[in-house]
Order: sequence, then C-alpha cells, then structure tokens
Amino acid sequence: MESRPGAAAKGVTRLAPSPTGALHLGNARTFLVNWALARRNGWRIVLRIEDLDGPRVKPGAIEGTLRILEWLGIDWDDGPLIQSRDLGPYREAMEALARAGVVYPSELTRAQIEALAGVNEEGMAAEAASAPQEGTREIVFPPSLRPEIGPRGFDREDVNWRLVVGPGEVSFEDRFAGPQRFDVSRTIGDYLVWTKRGQPSYQLAVVVDDARAGVTEVVRGDDLLESAARQLLIYRALGVGPVPSYWHLPLVRGEDGRRLAKRHGDTRLDRYRELGVRAERVIGLAGWWSGIIQDRAEMSPGEFLRRFNISTMPGSAVVFTGEDEAWLLNGR
Repeated sequence: MESRPGAAAKGVTRLAPSPTGALHLGNARTFLVNWALARRNGWRIVLRIEDLDGPRVKPGAIEGTLRILEWLGIDWDDGPLIQSRDLGPYREAMEALARAGVVYPSELTRAQIEALAGVNEEGMAAEAASAPQEGTREIVFPPSLRPEIGPRGFDREDVNWRLVVGPGEVSFEDRFAGPQRFDVSRTIGDYLVWTKRGQPSYQLAVVVDDARAGVTEVVRGDDLLESAARQLLIYRALGVGPVPSYWHLPLVRGEDGRRLAKRHGDTRLDRYRELGVRAERVIGLAGWWSGIIQDRAEMSPGEFLRRFNISTMPGSAVVFTGEDEAWLLNGR
C-alpha cells in the first residue's frame, strides 16, 4: 500500500463521522472546531463516513449525517468517501503486514483469552474491533499467546488478525493535549487489525484511509488519545505516511462527568433541528464551549470561523448542563 504522490503537499484533515448513531452536541463542537481549524489554516477537508461497524449502522444515518453537517454550515472539499464501498486497500495493507511478519491469525475467543492469560488488574474484559469507547474494558493480549511469528500470506479473511506489539512506549507531541506516552504492550498487547467479519478493525482502517488521503492533521476527542499510539504503530509497520499531527480536544460531558450520551437526555442534533432550534443557536453554544464568546449567544458559521482561535479552547472537559438545554430550546 502506498500513499498518493503529492497528497501531503498541503495540510489535509478529515471529518470522519460514524453512522452507528446520530450526531449529538459533542460531535457538533468537535466538527466545528475541526472545520474552523482547517479553513483558518488552509487545510483541505476530506469527508469520510466510517461505516465498517456493519451491525450497528443505522438505516438512513449517512444521509442524516450529511444533512446535519450542511445544517451547521460545515463544508468539505473531497467526499463523502464511504469506507465499506471498497475493502481492497485494507486487504492490500494486510497483505503487506503479513509479508512483513508483523501480524498473525488468532482464533482465540474472548473467554479463551481470559482463561489463558487472566483478566488484567484493572479487570479489563472486552475486545476492541471498533473505535475504543471511554469506559469500555479491553483484554490485554500477552506475547505468550502468540503463535510462531514470521512472514506469511494473508490467506484467511474470516478470522481475527493481530498486530505484534513489541515492548516500549509510543510517544508523540499532541498539538493540543501536549506530550503523550503510551505503553501499548502493557495496556492492550497484540490488538486486532482485522476481524472475523472479513473487515479491517477501526485502527487499521483509519490508518489506511488517512494515509491514502494524505491526511496531515487529525482533530478529534481526547477519548481517542490512546488510539493515536496504536495507529502510530500501524503507520510504522506499513511504512506509509504522512504520519499526521494530532489535535485531541477535551470532550463535552454530562453533569455527572461522563462523556455525553443517551443517559444525559436526547442531545441529538436531529432532535433540535426537528424541534425548530436554529443552527445558529447550536453553533453559538459550541462557540461558548470553545472560548470564542463569553456567554451563550447565537452565531453564524461565518462568525464562528472568523472569531475562532485554538488558543481560547479550554484545556479541560466542557459540561453540558440543564441551563444549556433550556437555552437551546428557548430559541425556537
């Protein structure tokens, strides 16, 4: 697999929503910041729909995602690119990894891994083929469960394949969150890069897609900080680039401190739109959360863009409150 010649001549970022659920207020804030960073810095924007988590993809979700982005005034330069429409590049990547001897098939079930390796001291007990979610628990897959390692063919798509993770820390400088260090060998071990559904894992798909599009800037929530370390290992194993700069932003959380979700009420952007809430009100709330304005106030997409400055972004999580909800609904 090769990255496209000249693809990294200019900054490139991507908007990468997943149609496994409706976009909510936290997504709106992240996408608006990503969009504003790109337009202020002259980056090209690629829209990619990450729909490989097949069973969880909601009917009509892709169309709904495009509708919401347009409602918010967010535009893009390339796409939408739909991951599931062409699995060829992911297979090519797996063939390269297999030839290099850094992946192997593993038919061990979750229960077998737990029995053979033991659940780690944090009680982690789940696999991660999709994007890891805050609060989920993952099995640590130790080197002792590896088969013999060496060059092989990628000759079976119907089993899980794992990346060989050597000891040592992965370090990088996050453009927003600062210096980061993760020892992936201790926190997760050999992790999935291909699933028995015949599809790449989230971690592999992201690297392949970003490298092919020449992505140089990744802007997303800080719940994916540790994923950056896993993705950097795949970049190294594949020998592709450009390796992007990362900008991990604090999440929008509920008043209980947990990431924004259904337990905090219905914060779907579709809901607000259907209730008659103006997009300018959602944008203004995102602007307040991003330090652009000092209190809640309506903002147009153009005003958000003109006034945006990454230096005003708060360094800690933003809390969505009942007062925020009331303010949004009072603007109908």
